[in-house]
Amino acid sequence: MTTVSASTPDHGLSRGRVRLALLALALGGFAIGCTEFVAMGLLPNIARELIPTVYAVSPTQANGQAGLLVSAYAAGVVVGAPTIAALSARFPRRTLLLWLLVAFTVMTVASAVLPTFGLVLAARFLAGLPHGAYFGVAALVAASLMGPGTRGRGIAFILGGLTIANVVGVPAITFLGQTAGWRIAYLAVAAIFAITFIAVFIVVPRQPGDPQATVRRELTIFARPQVWFALAIGAIGFGGFFAVFTYVAPIVTNVTGLPESFVPIALVVGGVGMTVGNFVGGHMADKSLMRGLFAFFGALIVGLVGLALTAQTVVGVLVFIFVIGAASAAVSPAIQTRLMNVAGESQTLAAAINHASLNIGNSFGAALGGAAIGAGLGYLSVTWVGVALCALGVIIAVISFGAERRSLHRAGSLGLQKDAVLDGTLP
Repeated sequence: MTTVSASTPDHGLSRGRVRLALLALALGGFAIGCTEFVAMGLLPNIARELIPTVYAVSPTQANGQAGLLVSAYAAGVVVGAPTIAALSARFPRRTLLLWLLVAFTVMTVASAVLPTFGLVLAARFLAGLPHGAYFGVAALVAASLMGPGTRGRGIAFILGGLTIANVVGVPAITFLGQTAGWRIAYLAVAAIFAITFIAVFIVVPRQPGDPQATVRRELTIFARPQVWFALAIGAIGFGGFFAVFTYVAPIVTNVTGLPESFVPIALVVGGVGMTVGNFVGGHMADKSLMRGLFAFFGALIVGLVGLALTAQTVVGVLVFIFVIGAASAAVSPAIQTRLMNVAGESQTLAAAINHASLNIGNSFGAALGGAAIGAGLGYLSVTWVGVALCALGVIIAVISFGAERRSLHRAGSLGLQKDAVLDGTLP
């Protein structure tokens, strides 16, 4: 984990207390990573139980349909992130975090116990509602605890819990789901949320919300063109990752030809890549955001193409799952930092809607991947869907930074003209 900055502000907390608070917040990210990604490793198990008639005729189509559970969670994030963030920006931050954790716990239990595919689909949508608000508020708390000049690293620290979930939590819970049943896997995730609630209650200090925040002020963020560019970069470019990672389990078993027991190993490799990429991306976001964003998207495209060409081999699938995980995780703090940089005063909403944009990518990336598989194009067709989405994300980033450069150039020219008028050198 990232160490606490030497420029920790004067908030009266010891370094030990700050570290514990950050760890508690990251534990929430860990739990969210588990609830978001565990379905990806258990799609065949879920499809076999909840869509038995389709599975009996075509396991491929049933797996594609079960991928809608990933899309439903992502849709919940998209709806919940801006709504909850805008309505709750004035609330005390620790209190808000605790209520969000209660919602996570209840909805994850519901995902485990509801009997039909339609009801589980609805529960996954509701479970996604608090996702963006939790990460947004936790990132603001982490930044205030760590000190100035550490925005990217603060974001990366909280997201580090999510990426570490892909190293430890998701593979372990996937194994649990394969042996004891996918419902037990979701109950285990709910238990992690409950533990996080206790940890946040005990060690995260009280922090006030923004007393000046109003829904109207927060929503002014959407009047900024650069905010829309940043959201589009995340929604479209990051969709390339989810188009592939949603279907890791069937790729490993049906394309590489490995047993189901190998899926957790592949998830560990991807999770290690995510953890490495997340912290590299956090540091790069504080140093050279634009350069890092283009470099990481380029690496993601390389990883997707590499997987398409080598997924039939064990080495190929492991190497490029690592590359895809690392590059995608490095992109995330860069996009969130970019959003917060261009958001003006609407920081709570900016910190949250990044996760809405990424989960738009999650939702339609998974859906497009499922559509390609369902159309009979094969499991590796999702890699080319991912390449196309990433390429679109890069194009939008080029347009965004170009527009910003032109805007700054015009502002600079107007400033020089104004100075010349005041100096009397221009009429």
